[in-house]
Amino acid sequence: MKRTRVGVILGFGVAGAALTYLVELLLQVTGRASVLPPYSLSITLIAVAVLVVLLAIPVRRRVTGKRKEPLSPFYSLRVAVLAKSSSHVGALLLGLGIGLTVFLIARPIAPGWDLLGRAIADLISAAILVAAGLIAERMCTLPPDDPEQESVGDPASRA
Repeated sequence: MKRTRVGVILGFGVAGAALTYLVELLLQVTGRASVLPPYSLSITLIAVAVLVVLLAIPVRRRVTGKRKEPLSPFYSLRVAVLAKSSSHVGALLLGLGIGLTVFLIARPIAPGWDLLGRAIADLISAAILVAAGLIAERMCTLPPDDPEQESVGDPASRA
């Protein structure tokens, strides 16, 4: 498994923003109400971000040698995959927040603070999830065998 690249994160973000903007525009044209994420989504995303990092701590301790007991390679792999998927989903939801914020600001009628607050809360919590996913993925990465080697090691699925 390779580490997440910036292009993938940007691709998910742009796709989420474009799709959200177009869906909101379509809803407005057809006279329907906008879809706005509730505040509970933001709280859940932050809770997932914290959980992902907490699950990666034992793997990091094993990789750095601070923990001597063996760690299940399946646990390490699951945490690495969870971290990668968290960064992908976070980027998609970050794009959703960006698309929704741009849509609300671009409207001729100024949005209420409740609407804009929900969009910004979603934006911030999704950015936290992306950061937590990338941090946890880095925590699950083995250091390179050769110190002069430039490439980063594989995730700690071999730990």
